Amino acid sequence: MTDTGRREPPIRLTRADLDALPNYVPGRSPADLARELGIPEAIKLASNEVPYGPLPGVVEAIAEAAAGSHRYPDMGVVALHSALAERYGVTPEQIVTGCGSVALAEHLVRATCLPGDEVVYSWRSFEAYPIVVATSGATSVPVPNLPDHGHDLAAMAAAVTDRTRMVVVCNPNNPTGTFLRRPELERFLDAVPDDVLVVIDEAYREFVTDPEVPDGLGYVDRPNVAVLRTLSKAWGLAGMRVGFMVAQPAVAAAVRKVVTPFSINAPAQAAALAALAQADEVERRCALVVAERDRVTEALRAFVPDLPTSQGNFVWLPLGEGAITFAKACEARGVIVRPFPGDGVRMTIGTPAENDAFLAVVESALSKEIGR
Repeated sequence: MTDTGRREPPIRLTRADLDALPNYVPGRSPADLARELGIPEAIKLASNEVPYGPLPGVVEAIAEAAAGSHRYPDMGVVALHSALAERYGVTPEQIVTGCGSVALAEHLVRATCLPGDEVVYSWRSFEAYPIVVATSGATSVPVPNLPDHGHDLAAMAAAVTDRTRMVVVCNPNNPTGTFLRRPELERFLDAVPDDVLVVIDEAYREFVTDPEVPDGLGYVDRPNVAVLRTLSKAWGLAGMRVGFMVAQPAVAAAVRKVVTPFSINAPAQAAALAALAQADEVERRCALVVAERDRVTEALRAFVPDLPTSQGNFVWLPLGEGAITFAKACEARGVIVRPFPGDGVRMTIGTPAENDAFLAVVESALSKEIGR
């Protein structure tokens, strides 16, 4: 305090570099539209959720686990690791679980990078990448996408320097839905130095139908490859937050050291085990999503001819500067999509009725409001 009784300017207590870091922006919700636009019932096609509700047995497993909520969960996540290992043909020692695959991406940066080390990734890609890199004190090296909105693997390989500790490959890529085929990915893996960890982010693997898109788990025998998966999407556990990583045991052991203790709570572990028991139902639901993805893609190409083919549960509309205008036009009609300013719009595949509602506003929104 000064003699006048006024406070001096406060001492800065947080990192100054965070001022330049964007916040992670989730998809808007129906509650947002109800509050802001007075639309009581909106369709949410913004967050890449699967629209068919929890898998059979999941709600019951959560309720049973909640009865023991006064106890800590199993910190070793032993039962879930064993179930994942059995399903994916790896050993439990190769698996690490976390609060969604995004948390594991953050843990990987912490386990591989010291301040000033570099992480290479394609851009535009998953918007959490620059955030988890910066908050770990590392340096982002974003490599622009190709004109077809996919990874430029040659440029990414060329961006690797002596300071690079990690490279992230998102396949299929979020938010563009573009994908890498086996020969180009294998050439890239061969080109990256052995002392640089390549992280293959496969959050949408279950929706892949192109047989030339490789399963990243086929490369975890390489010592410098780690694969990220999630149960949030195809497995319907977005609200429970369970992701997992598969890598060589030495990498997995290092990552476990930086995972927040008890980060997979007991209901989430129970929900994941119940979901994994419903693999046939997951396959059926994914087939429904894929069929709708193909139908929506064909319809949209009448308005957006350069719409890329997607292997996720979403499609990418490369609308450039028209992205925000289009998203607002959709919201005015009760449909929520996910705009990325200056680049495009990601639309999540919903139920047939939800997709029809989206397509019903597309012609008007694209032809009148952004001049197409």
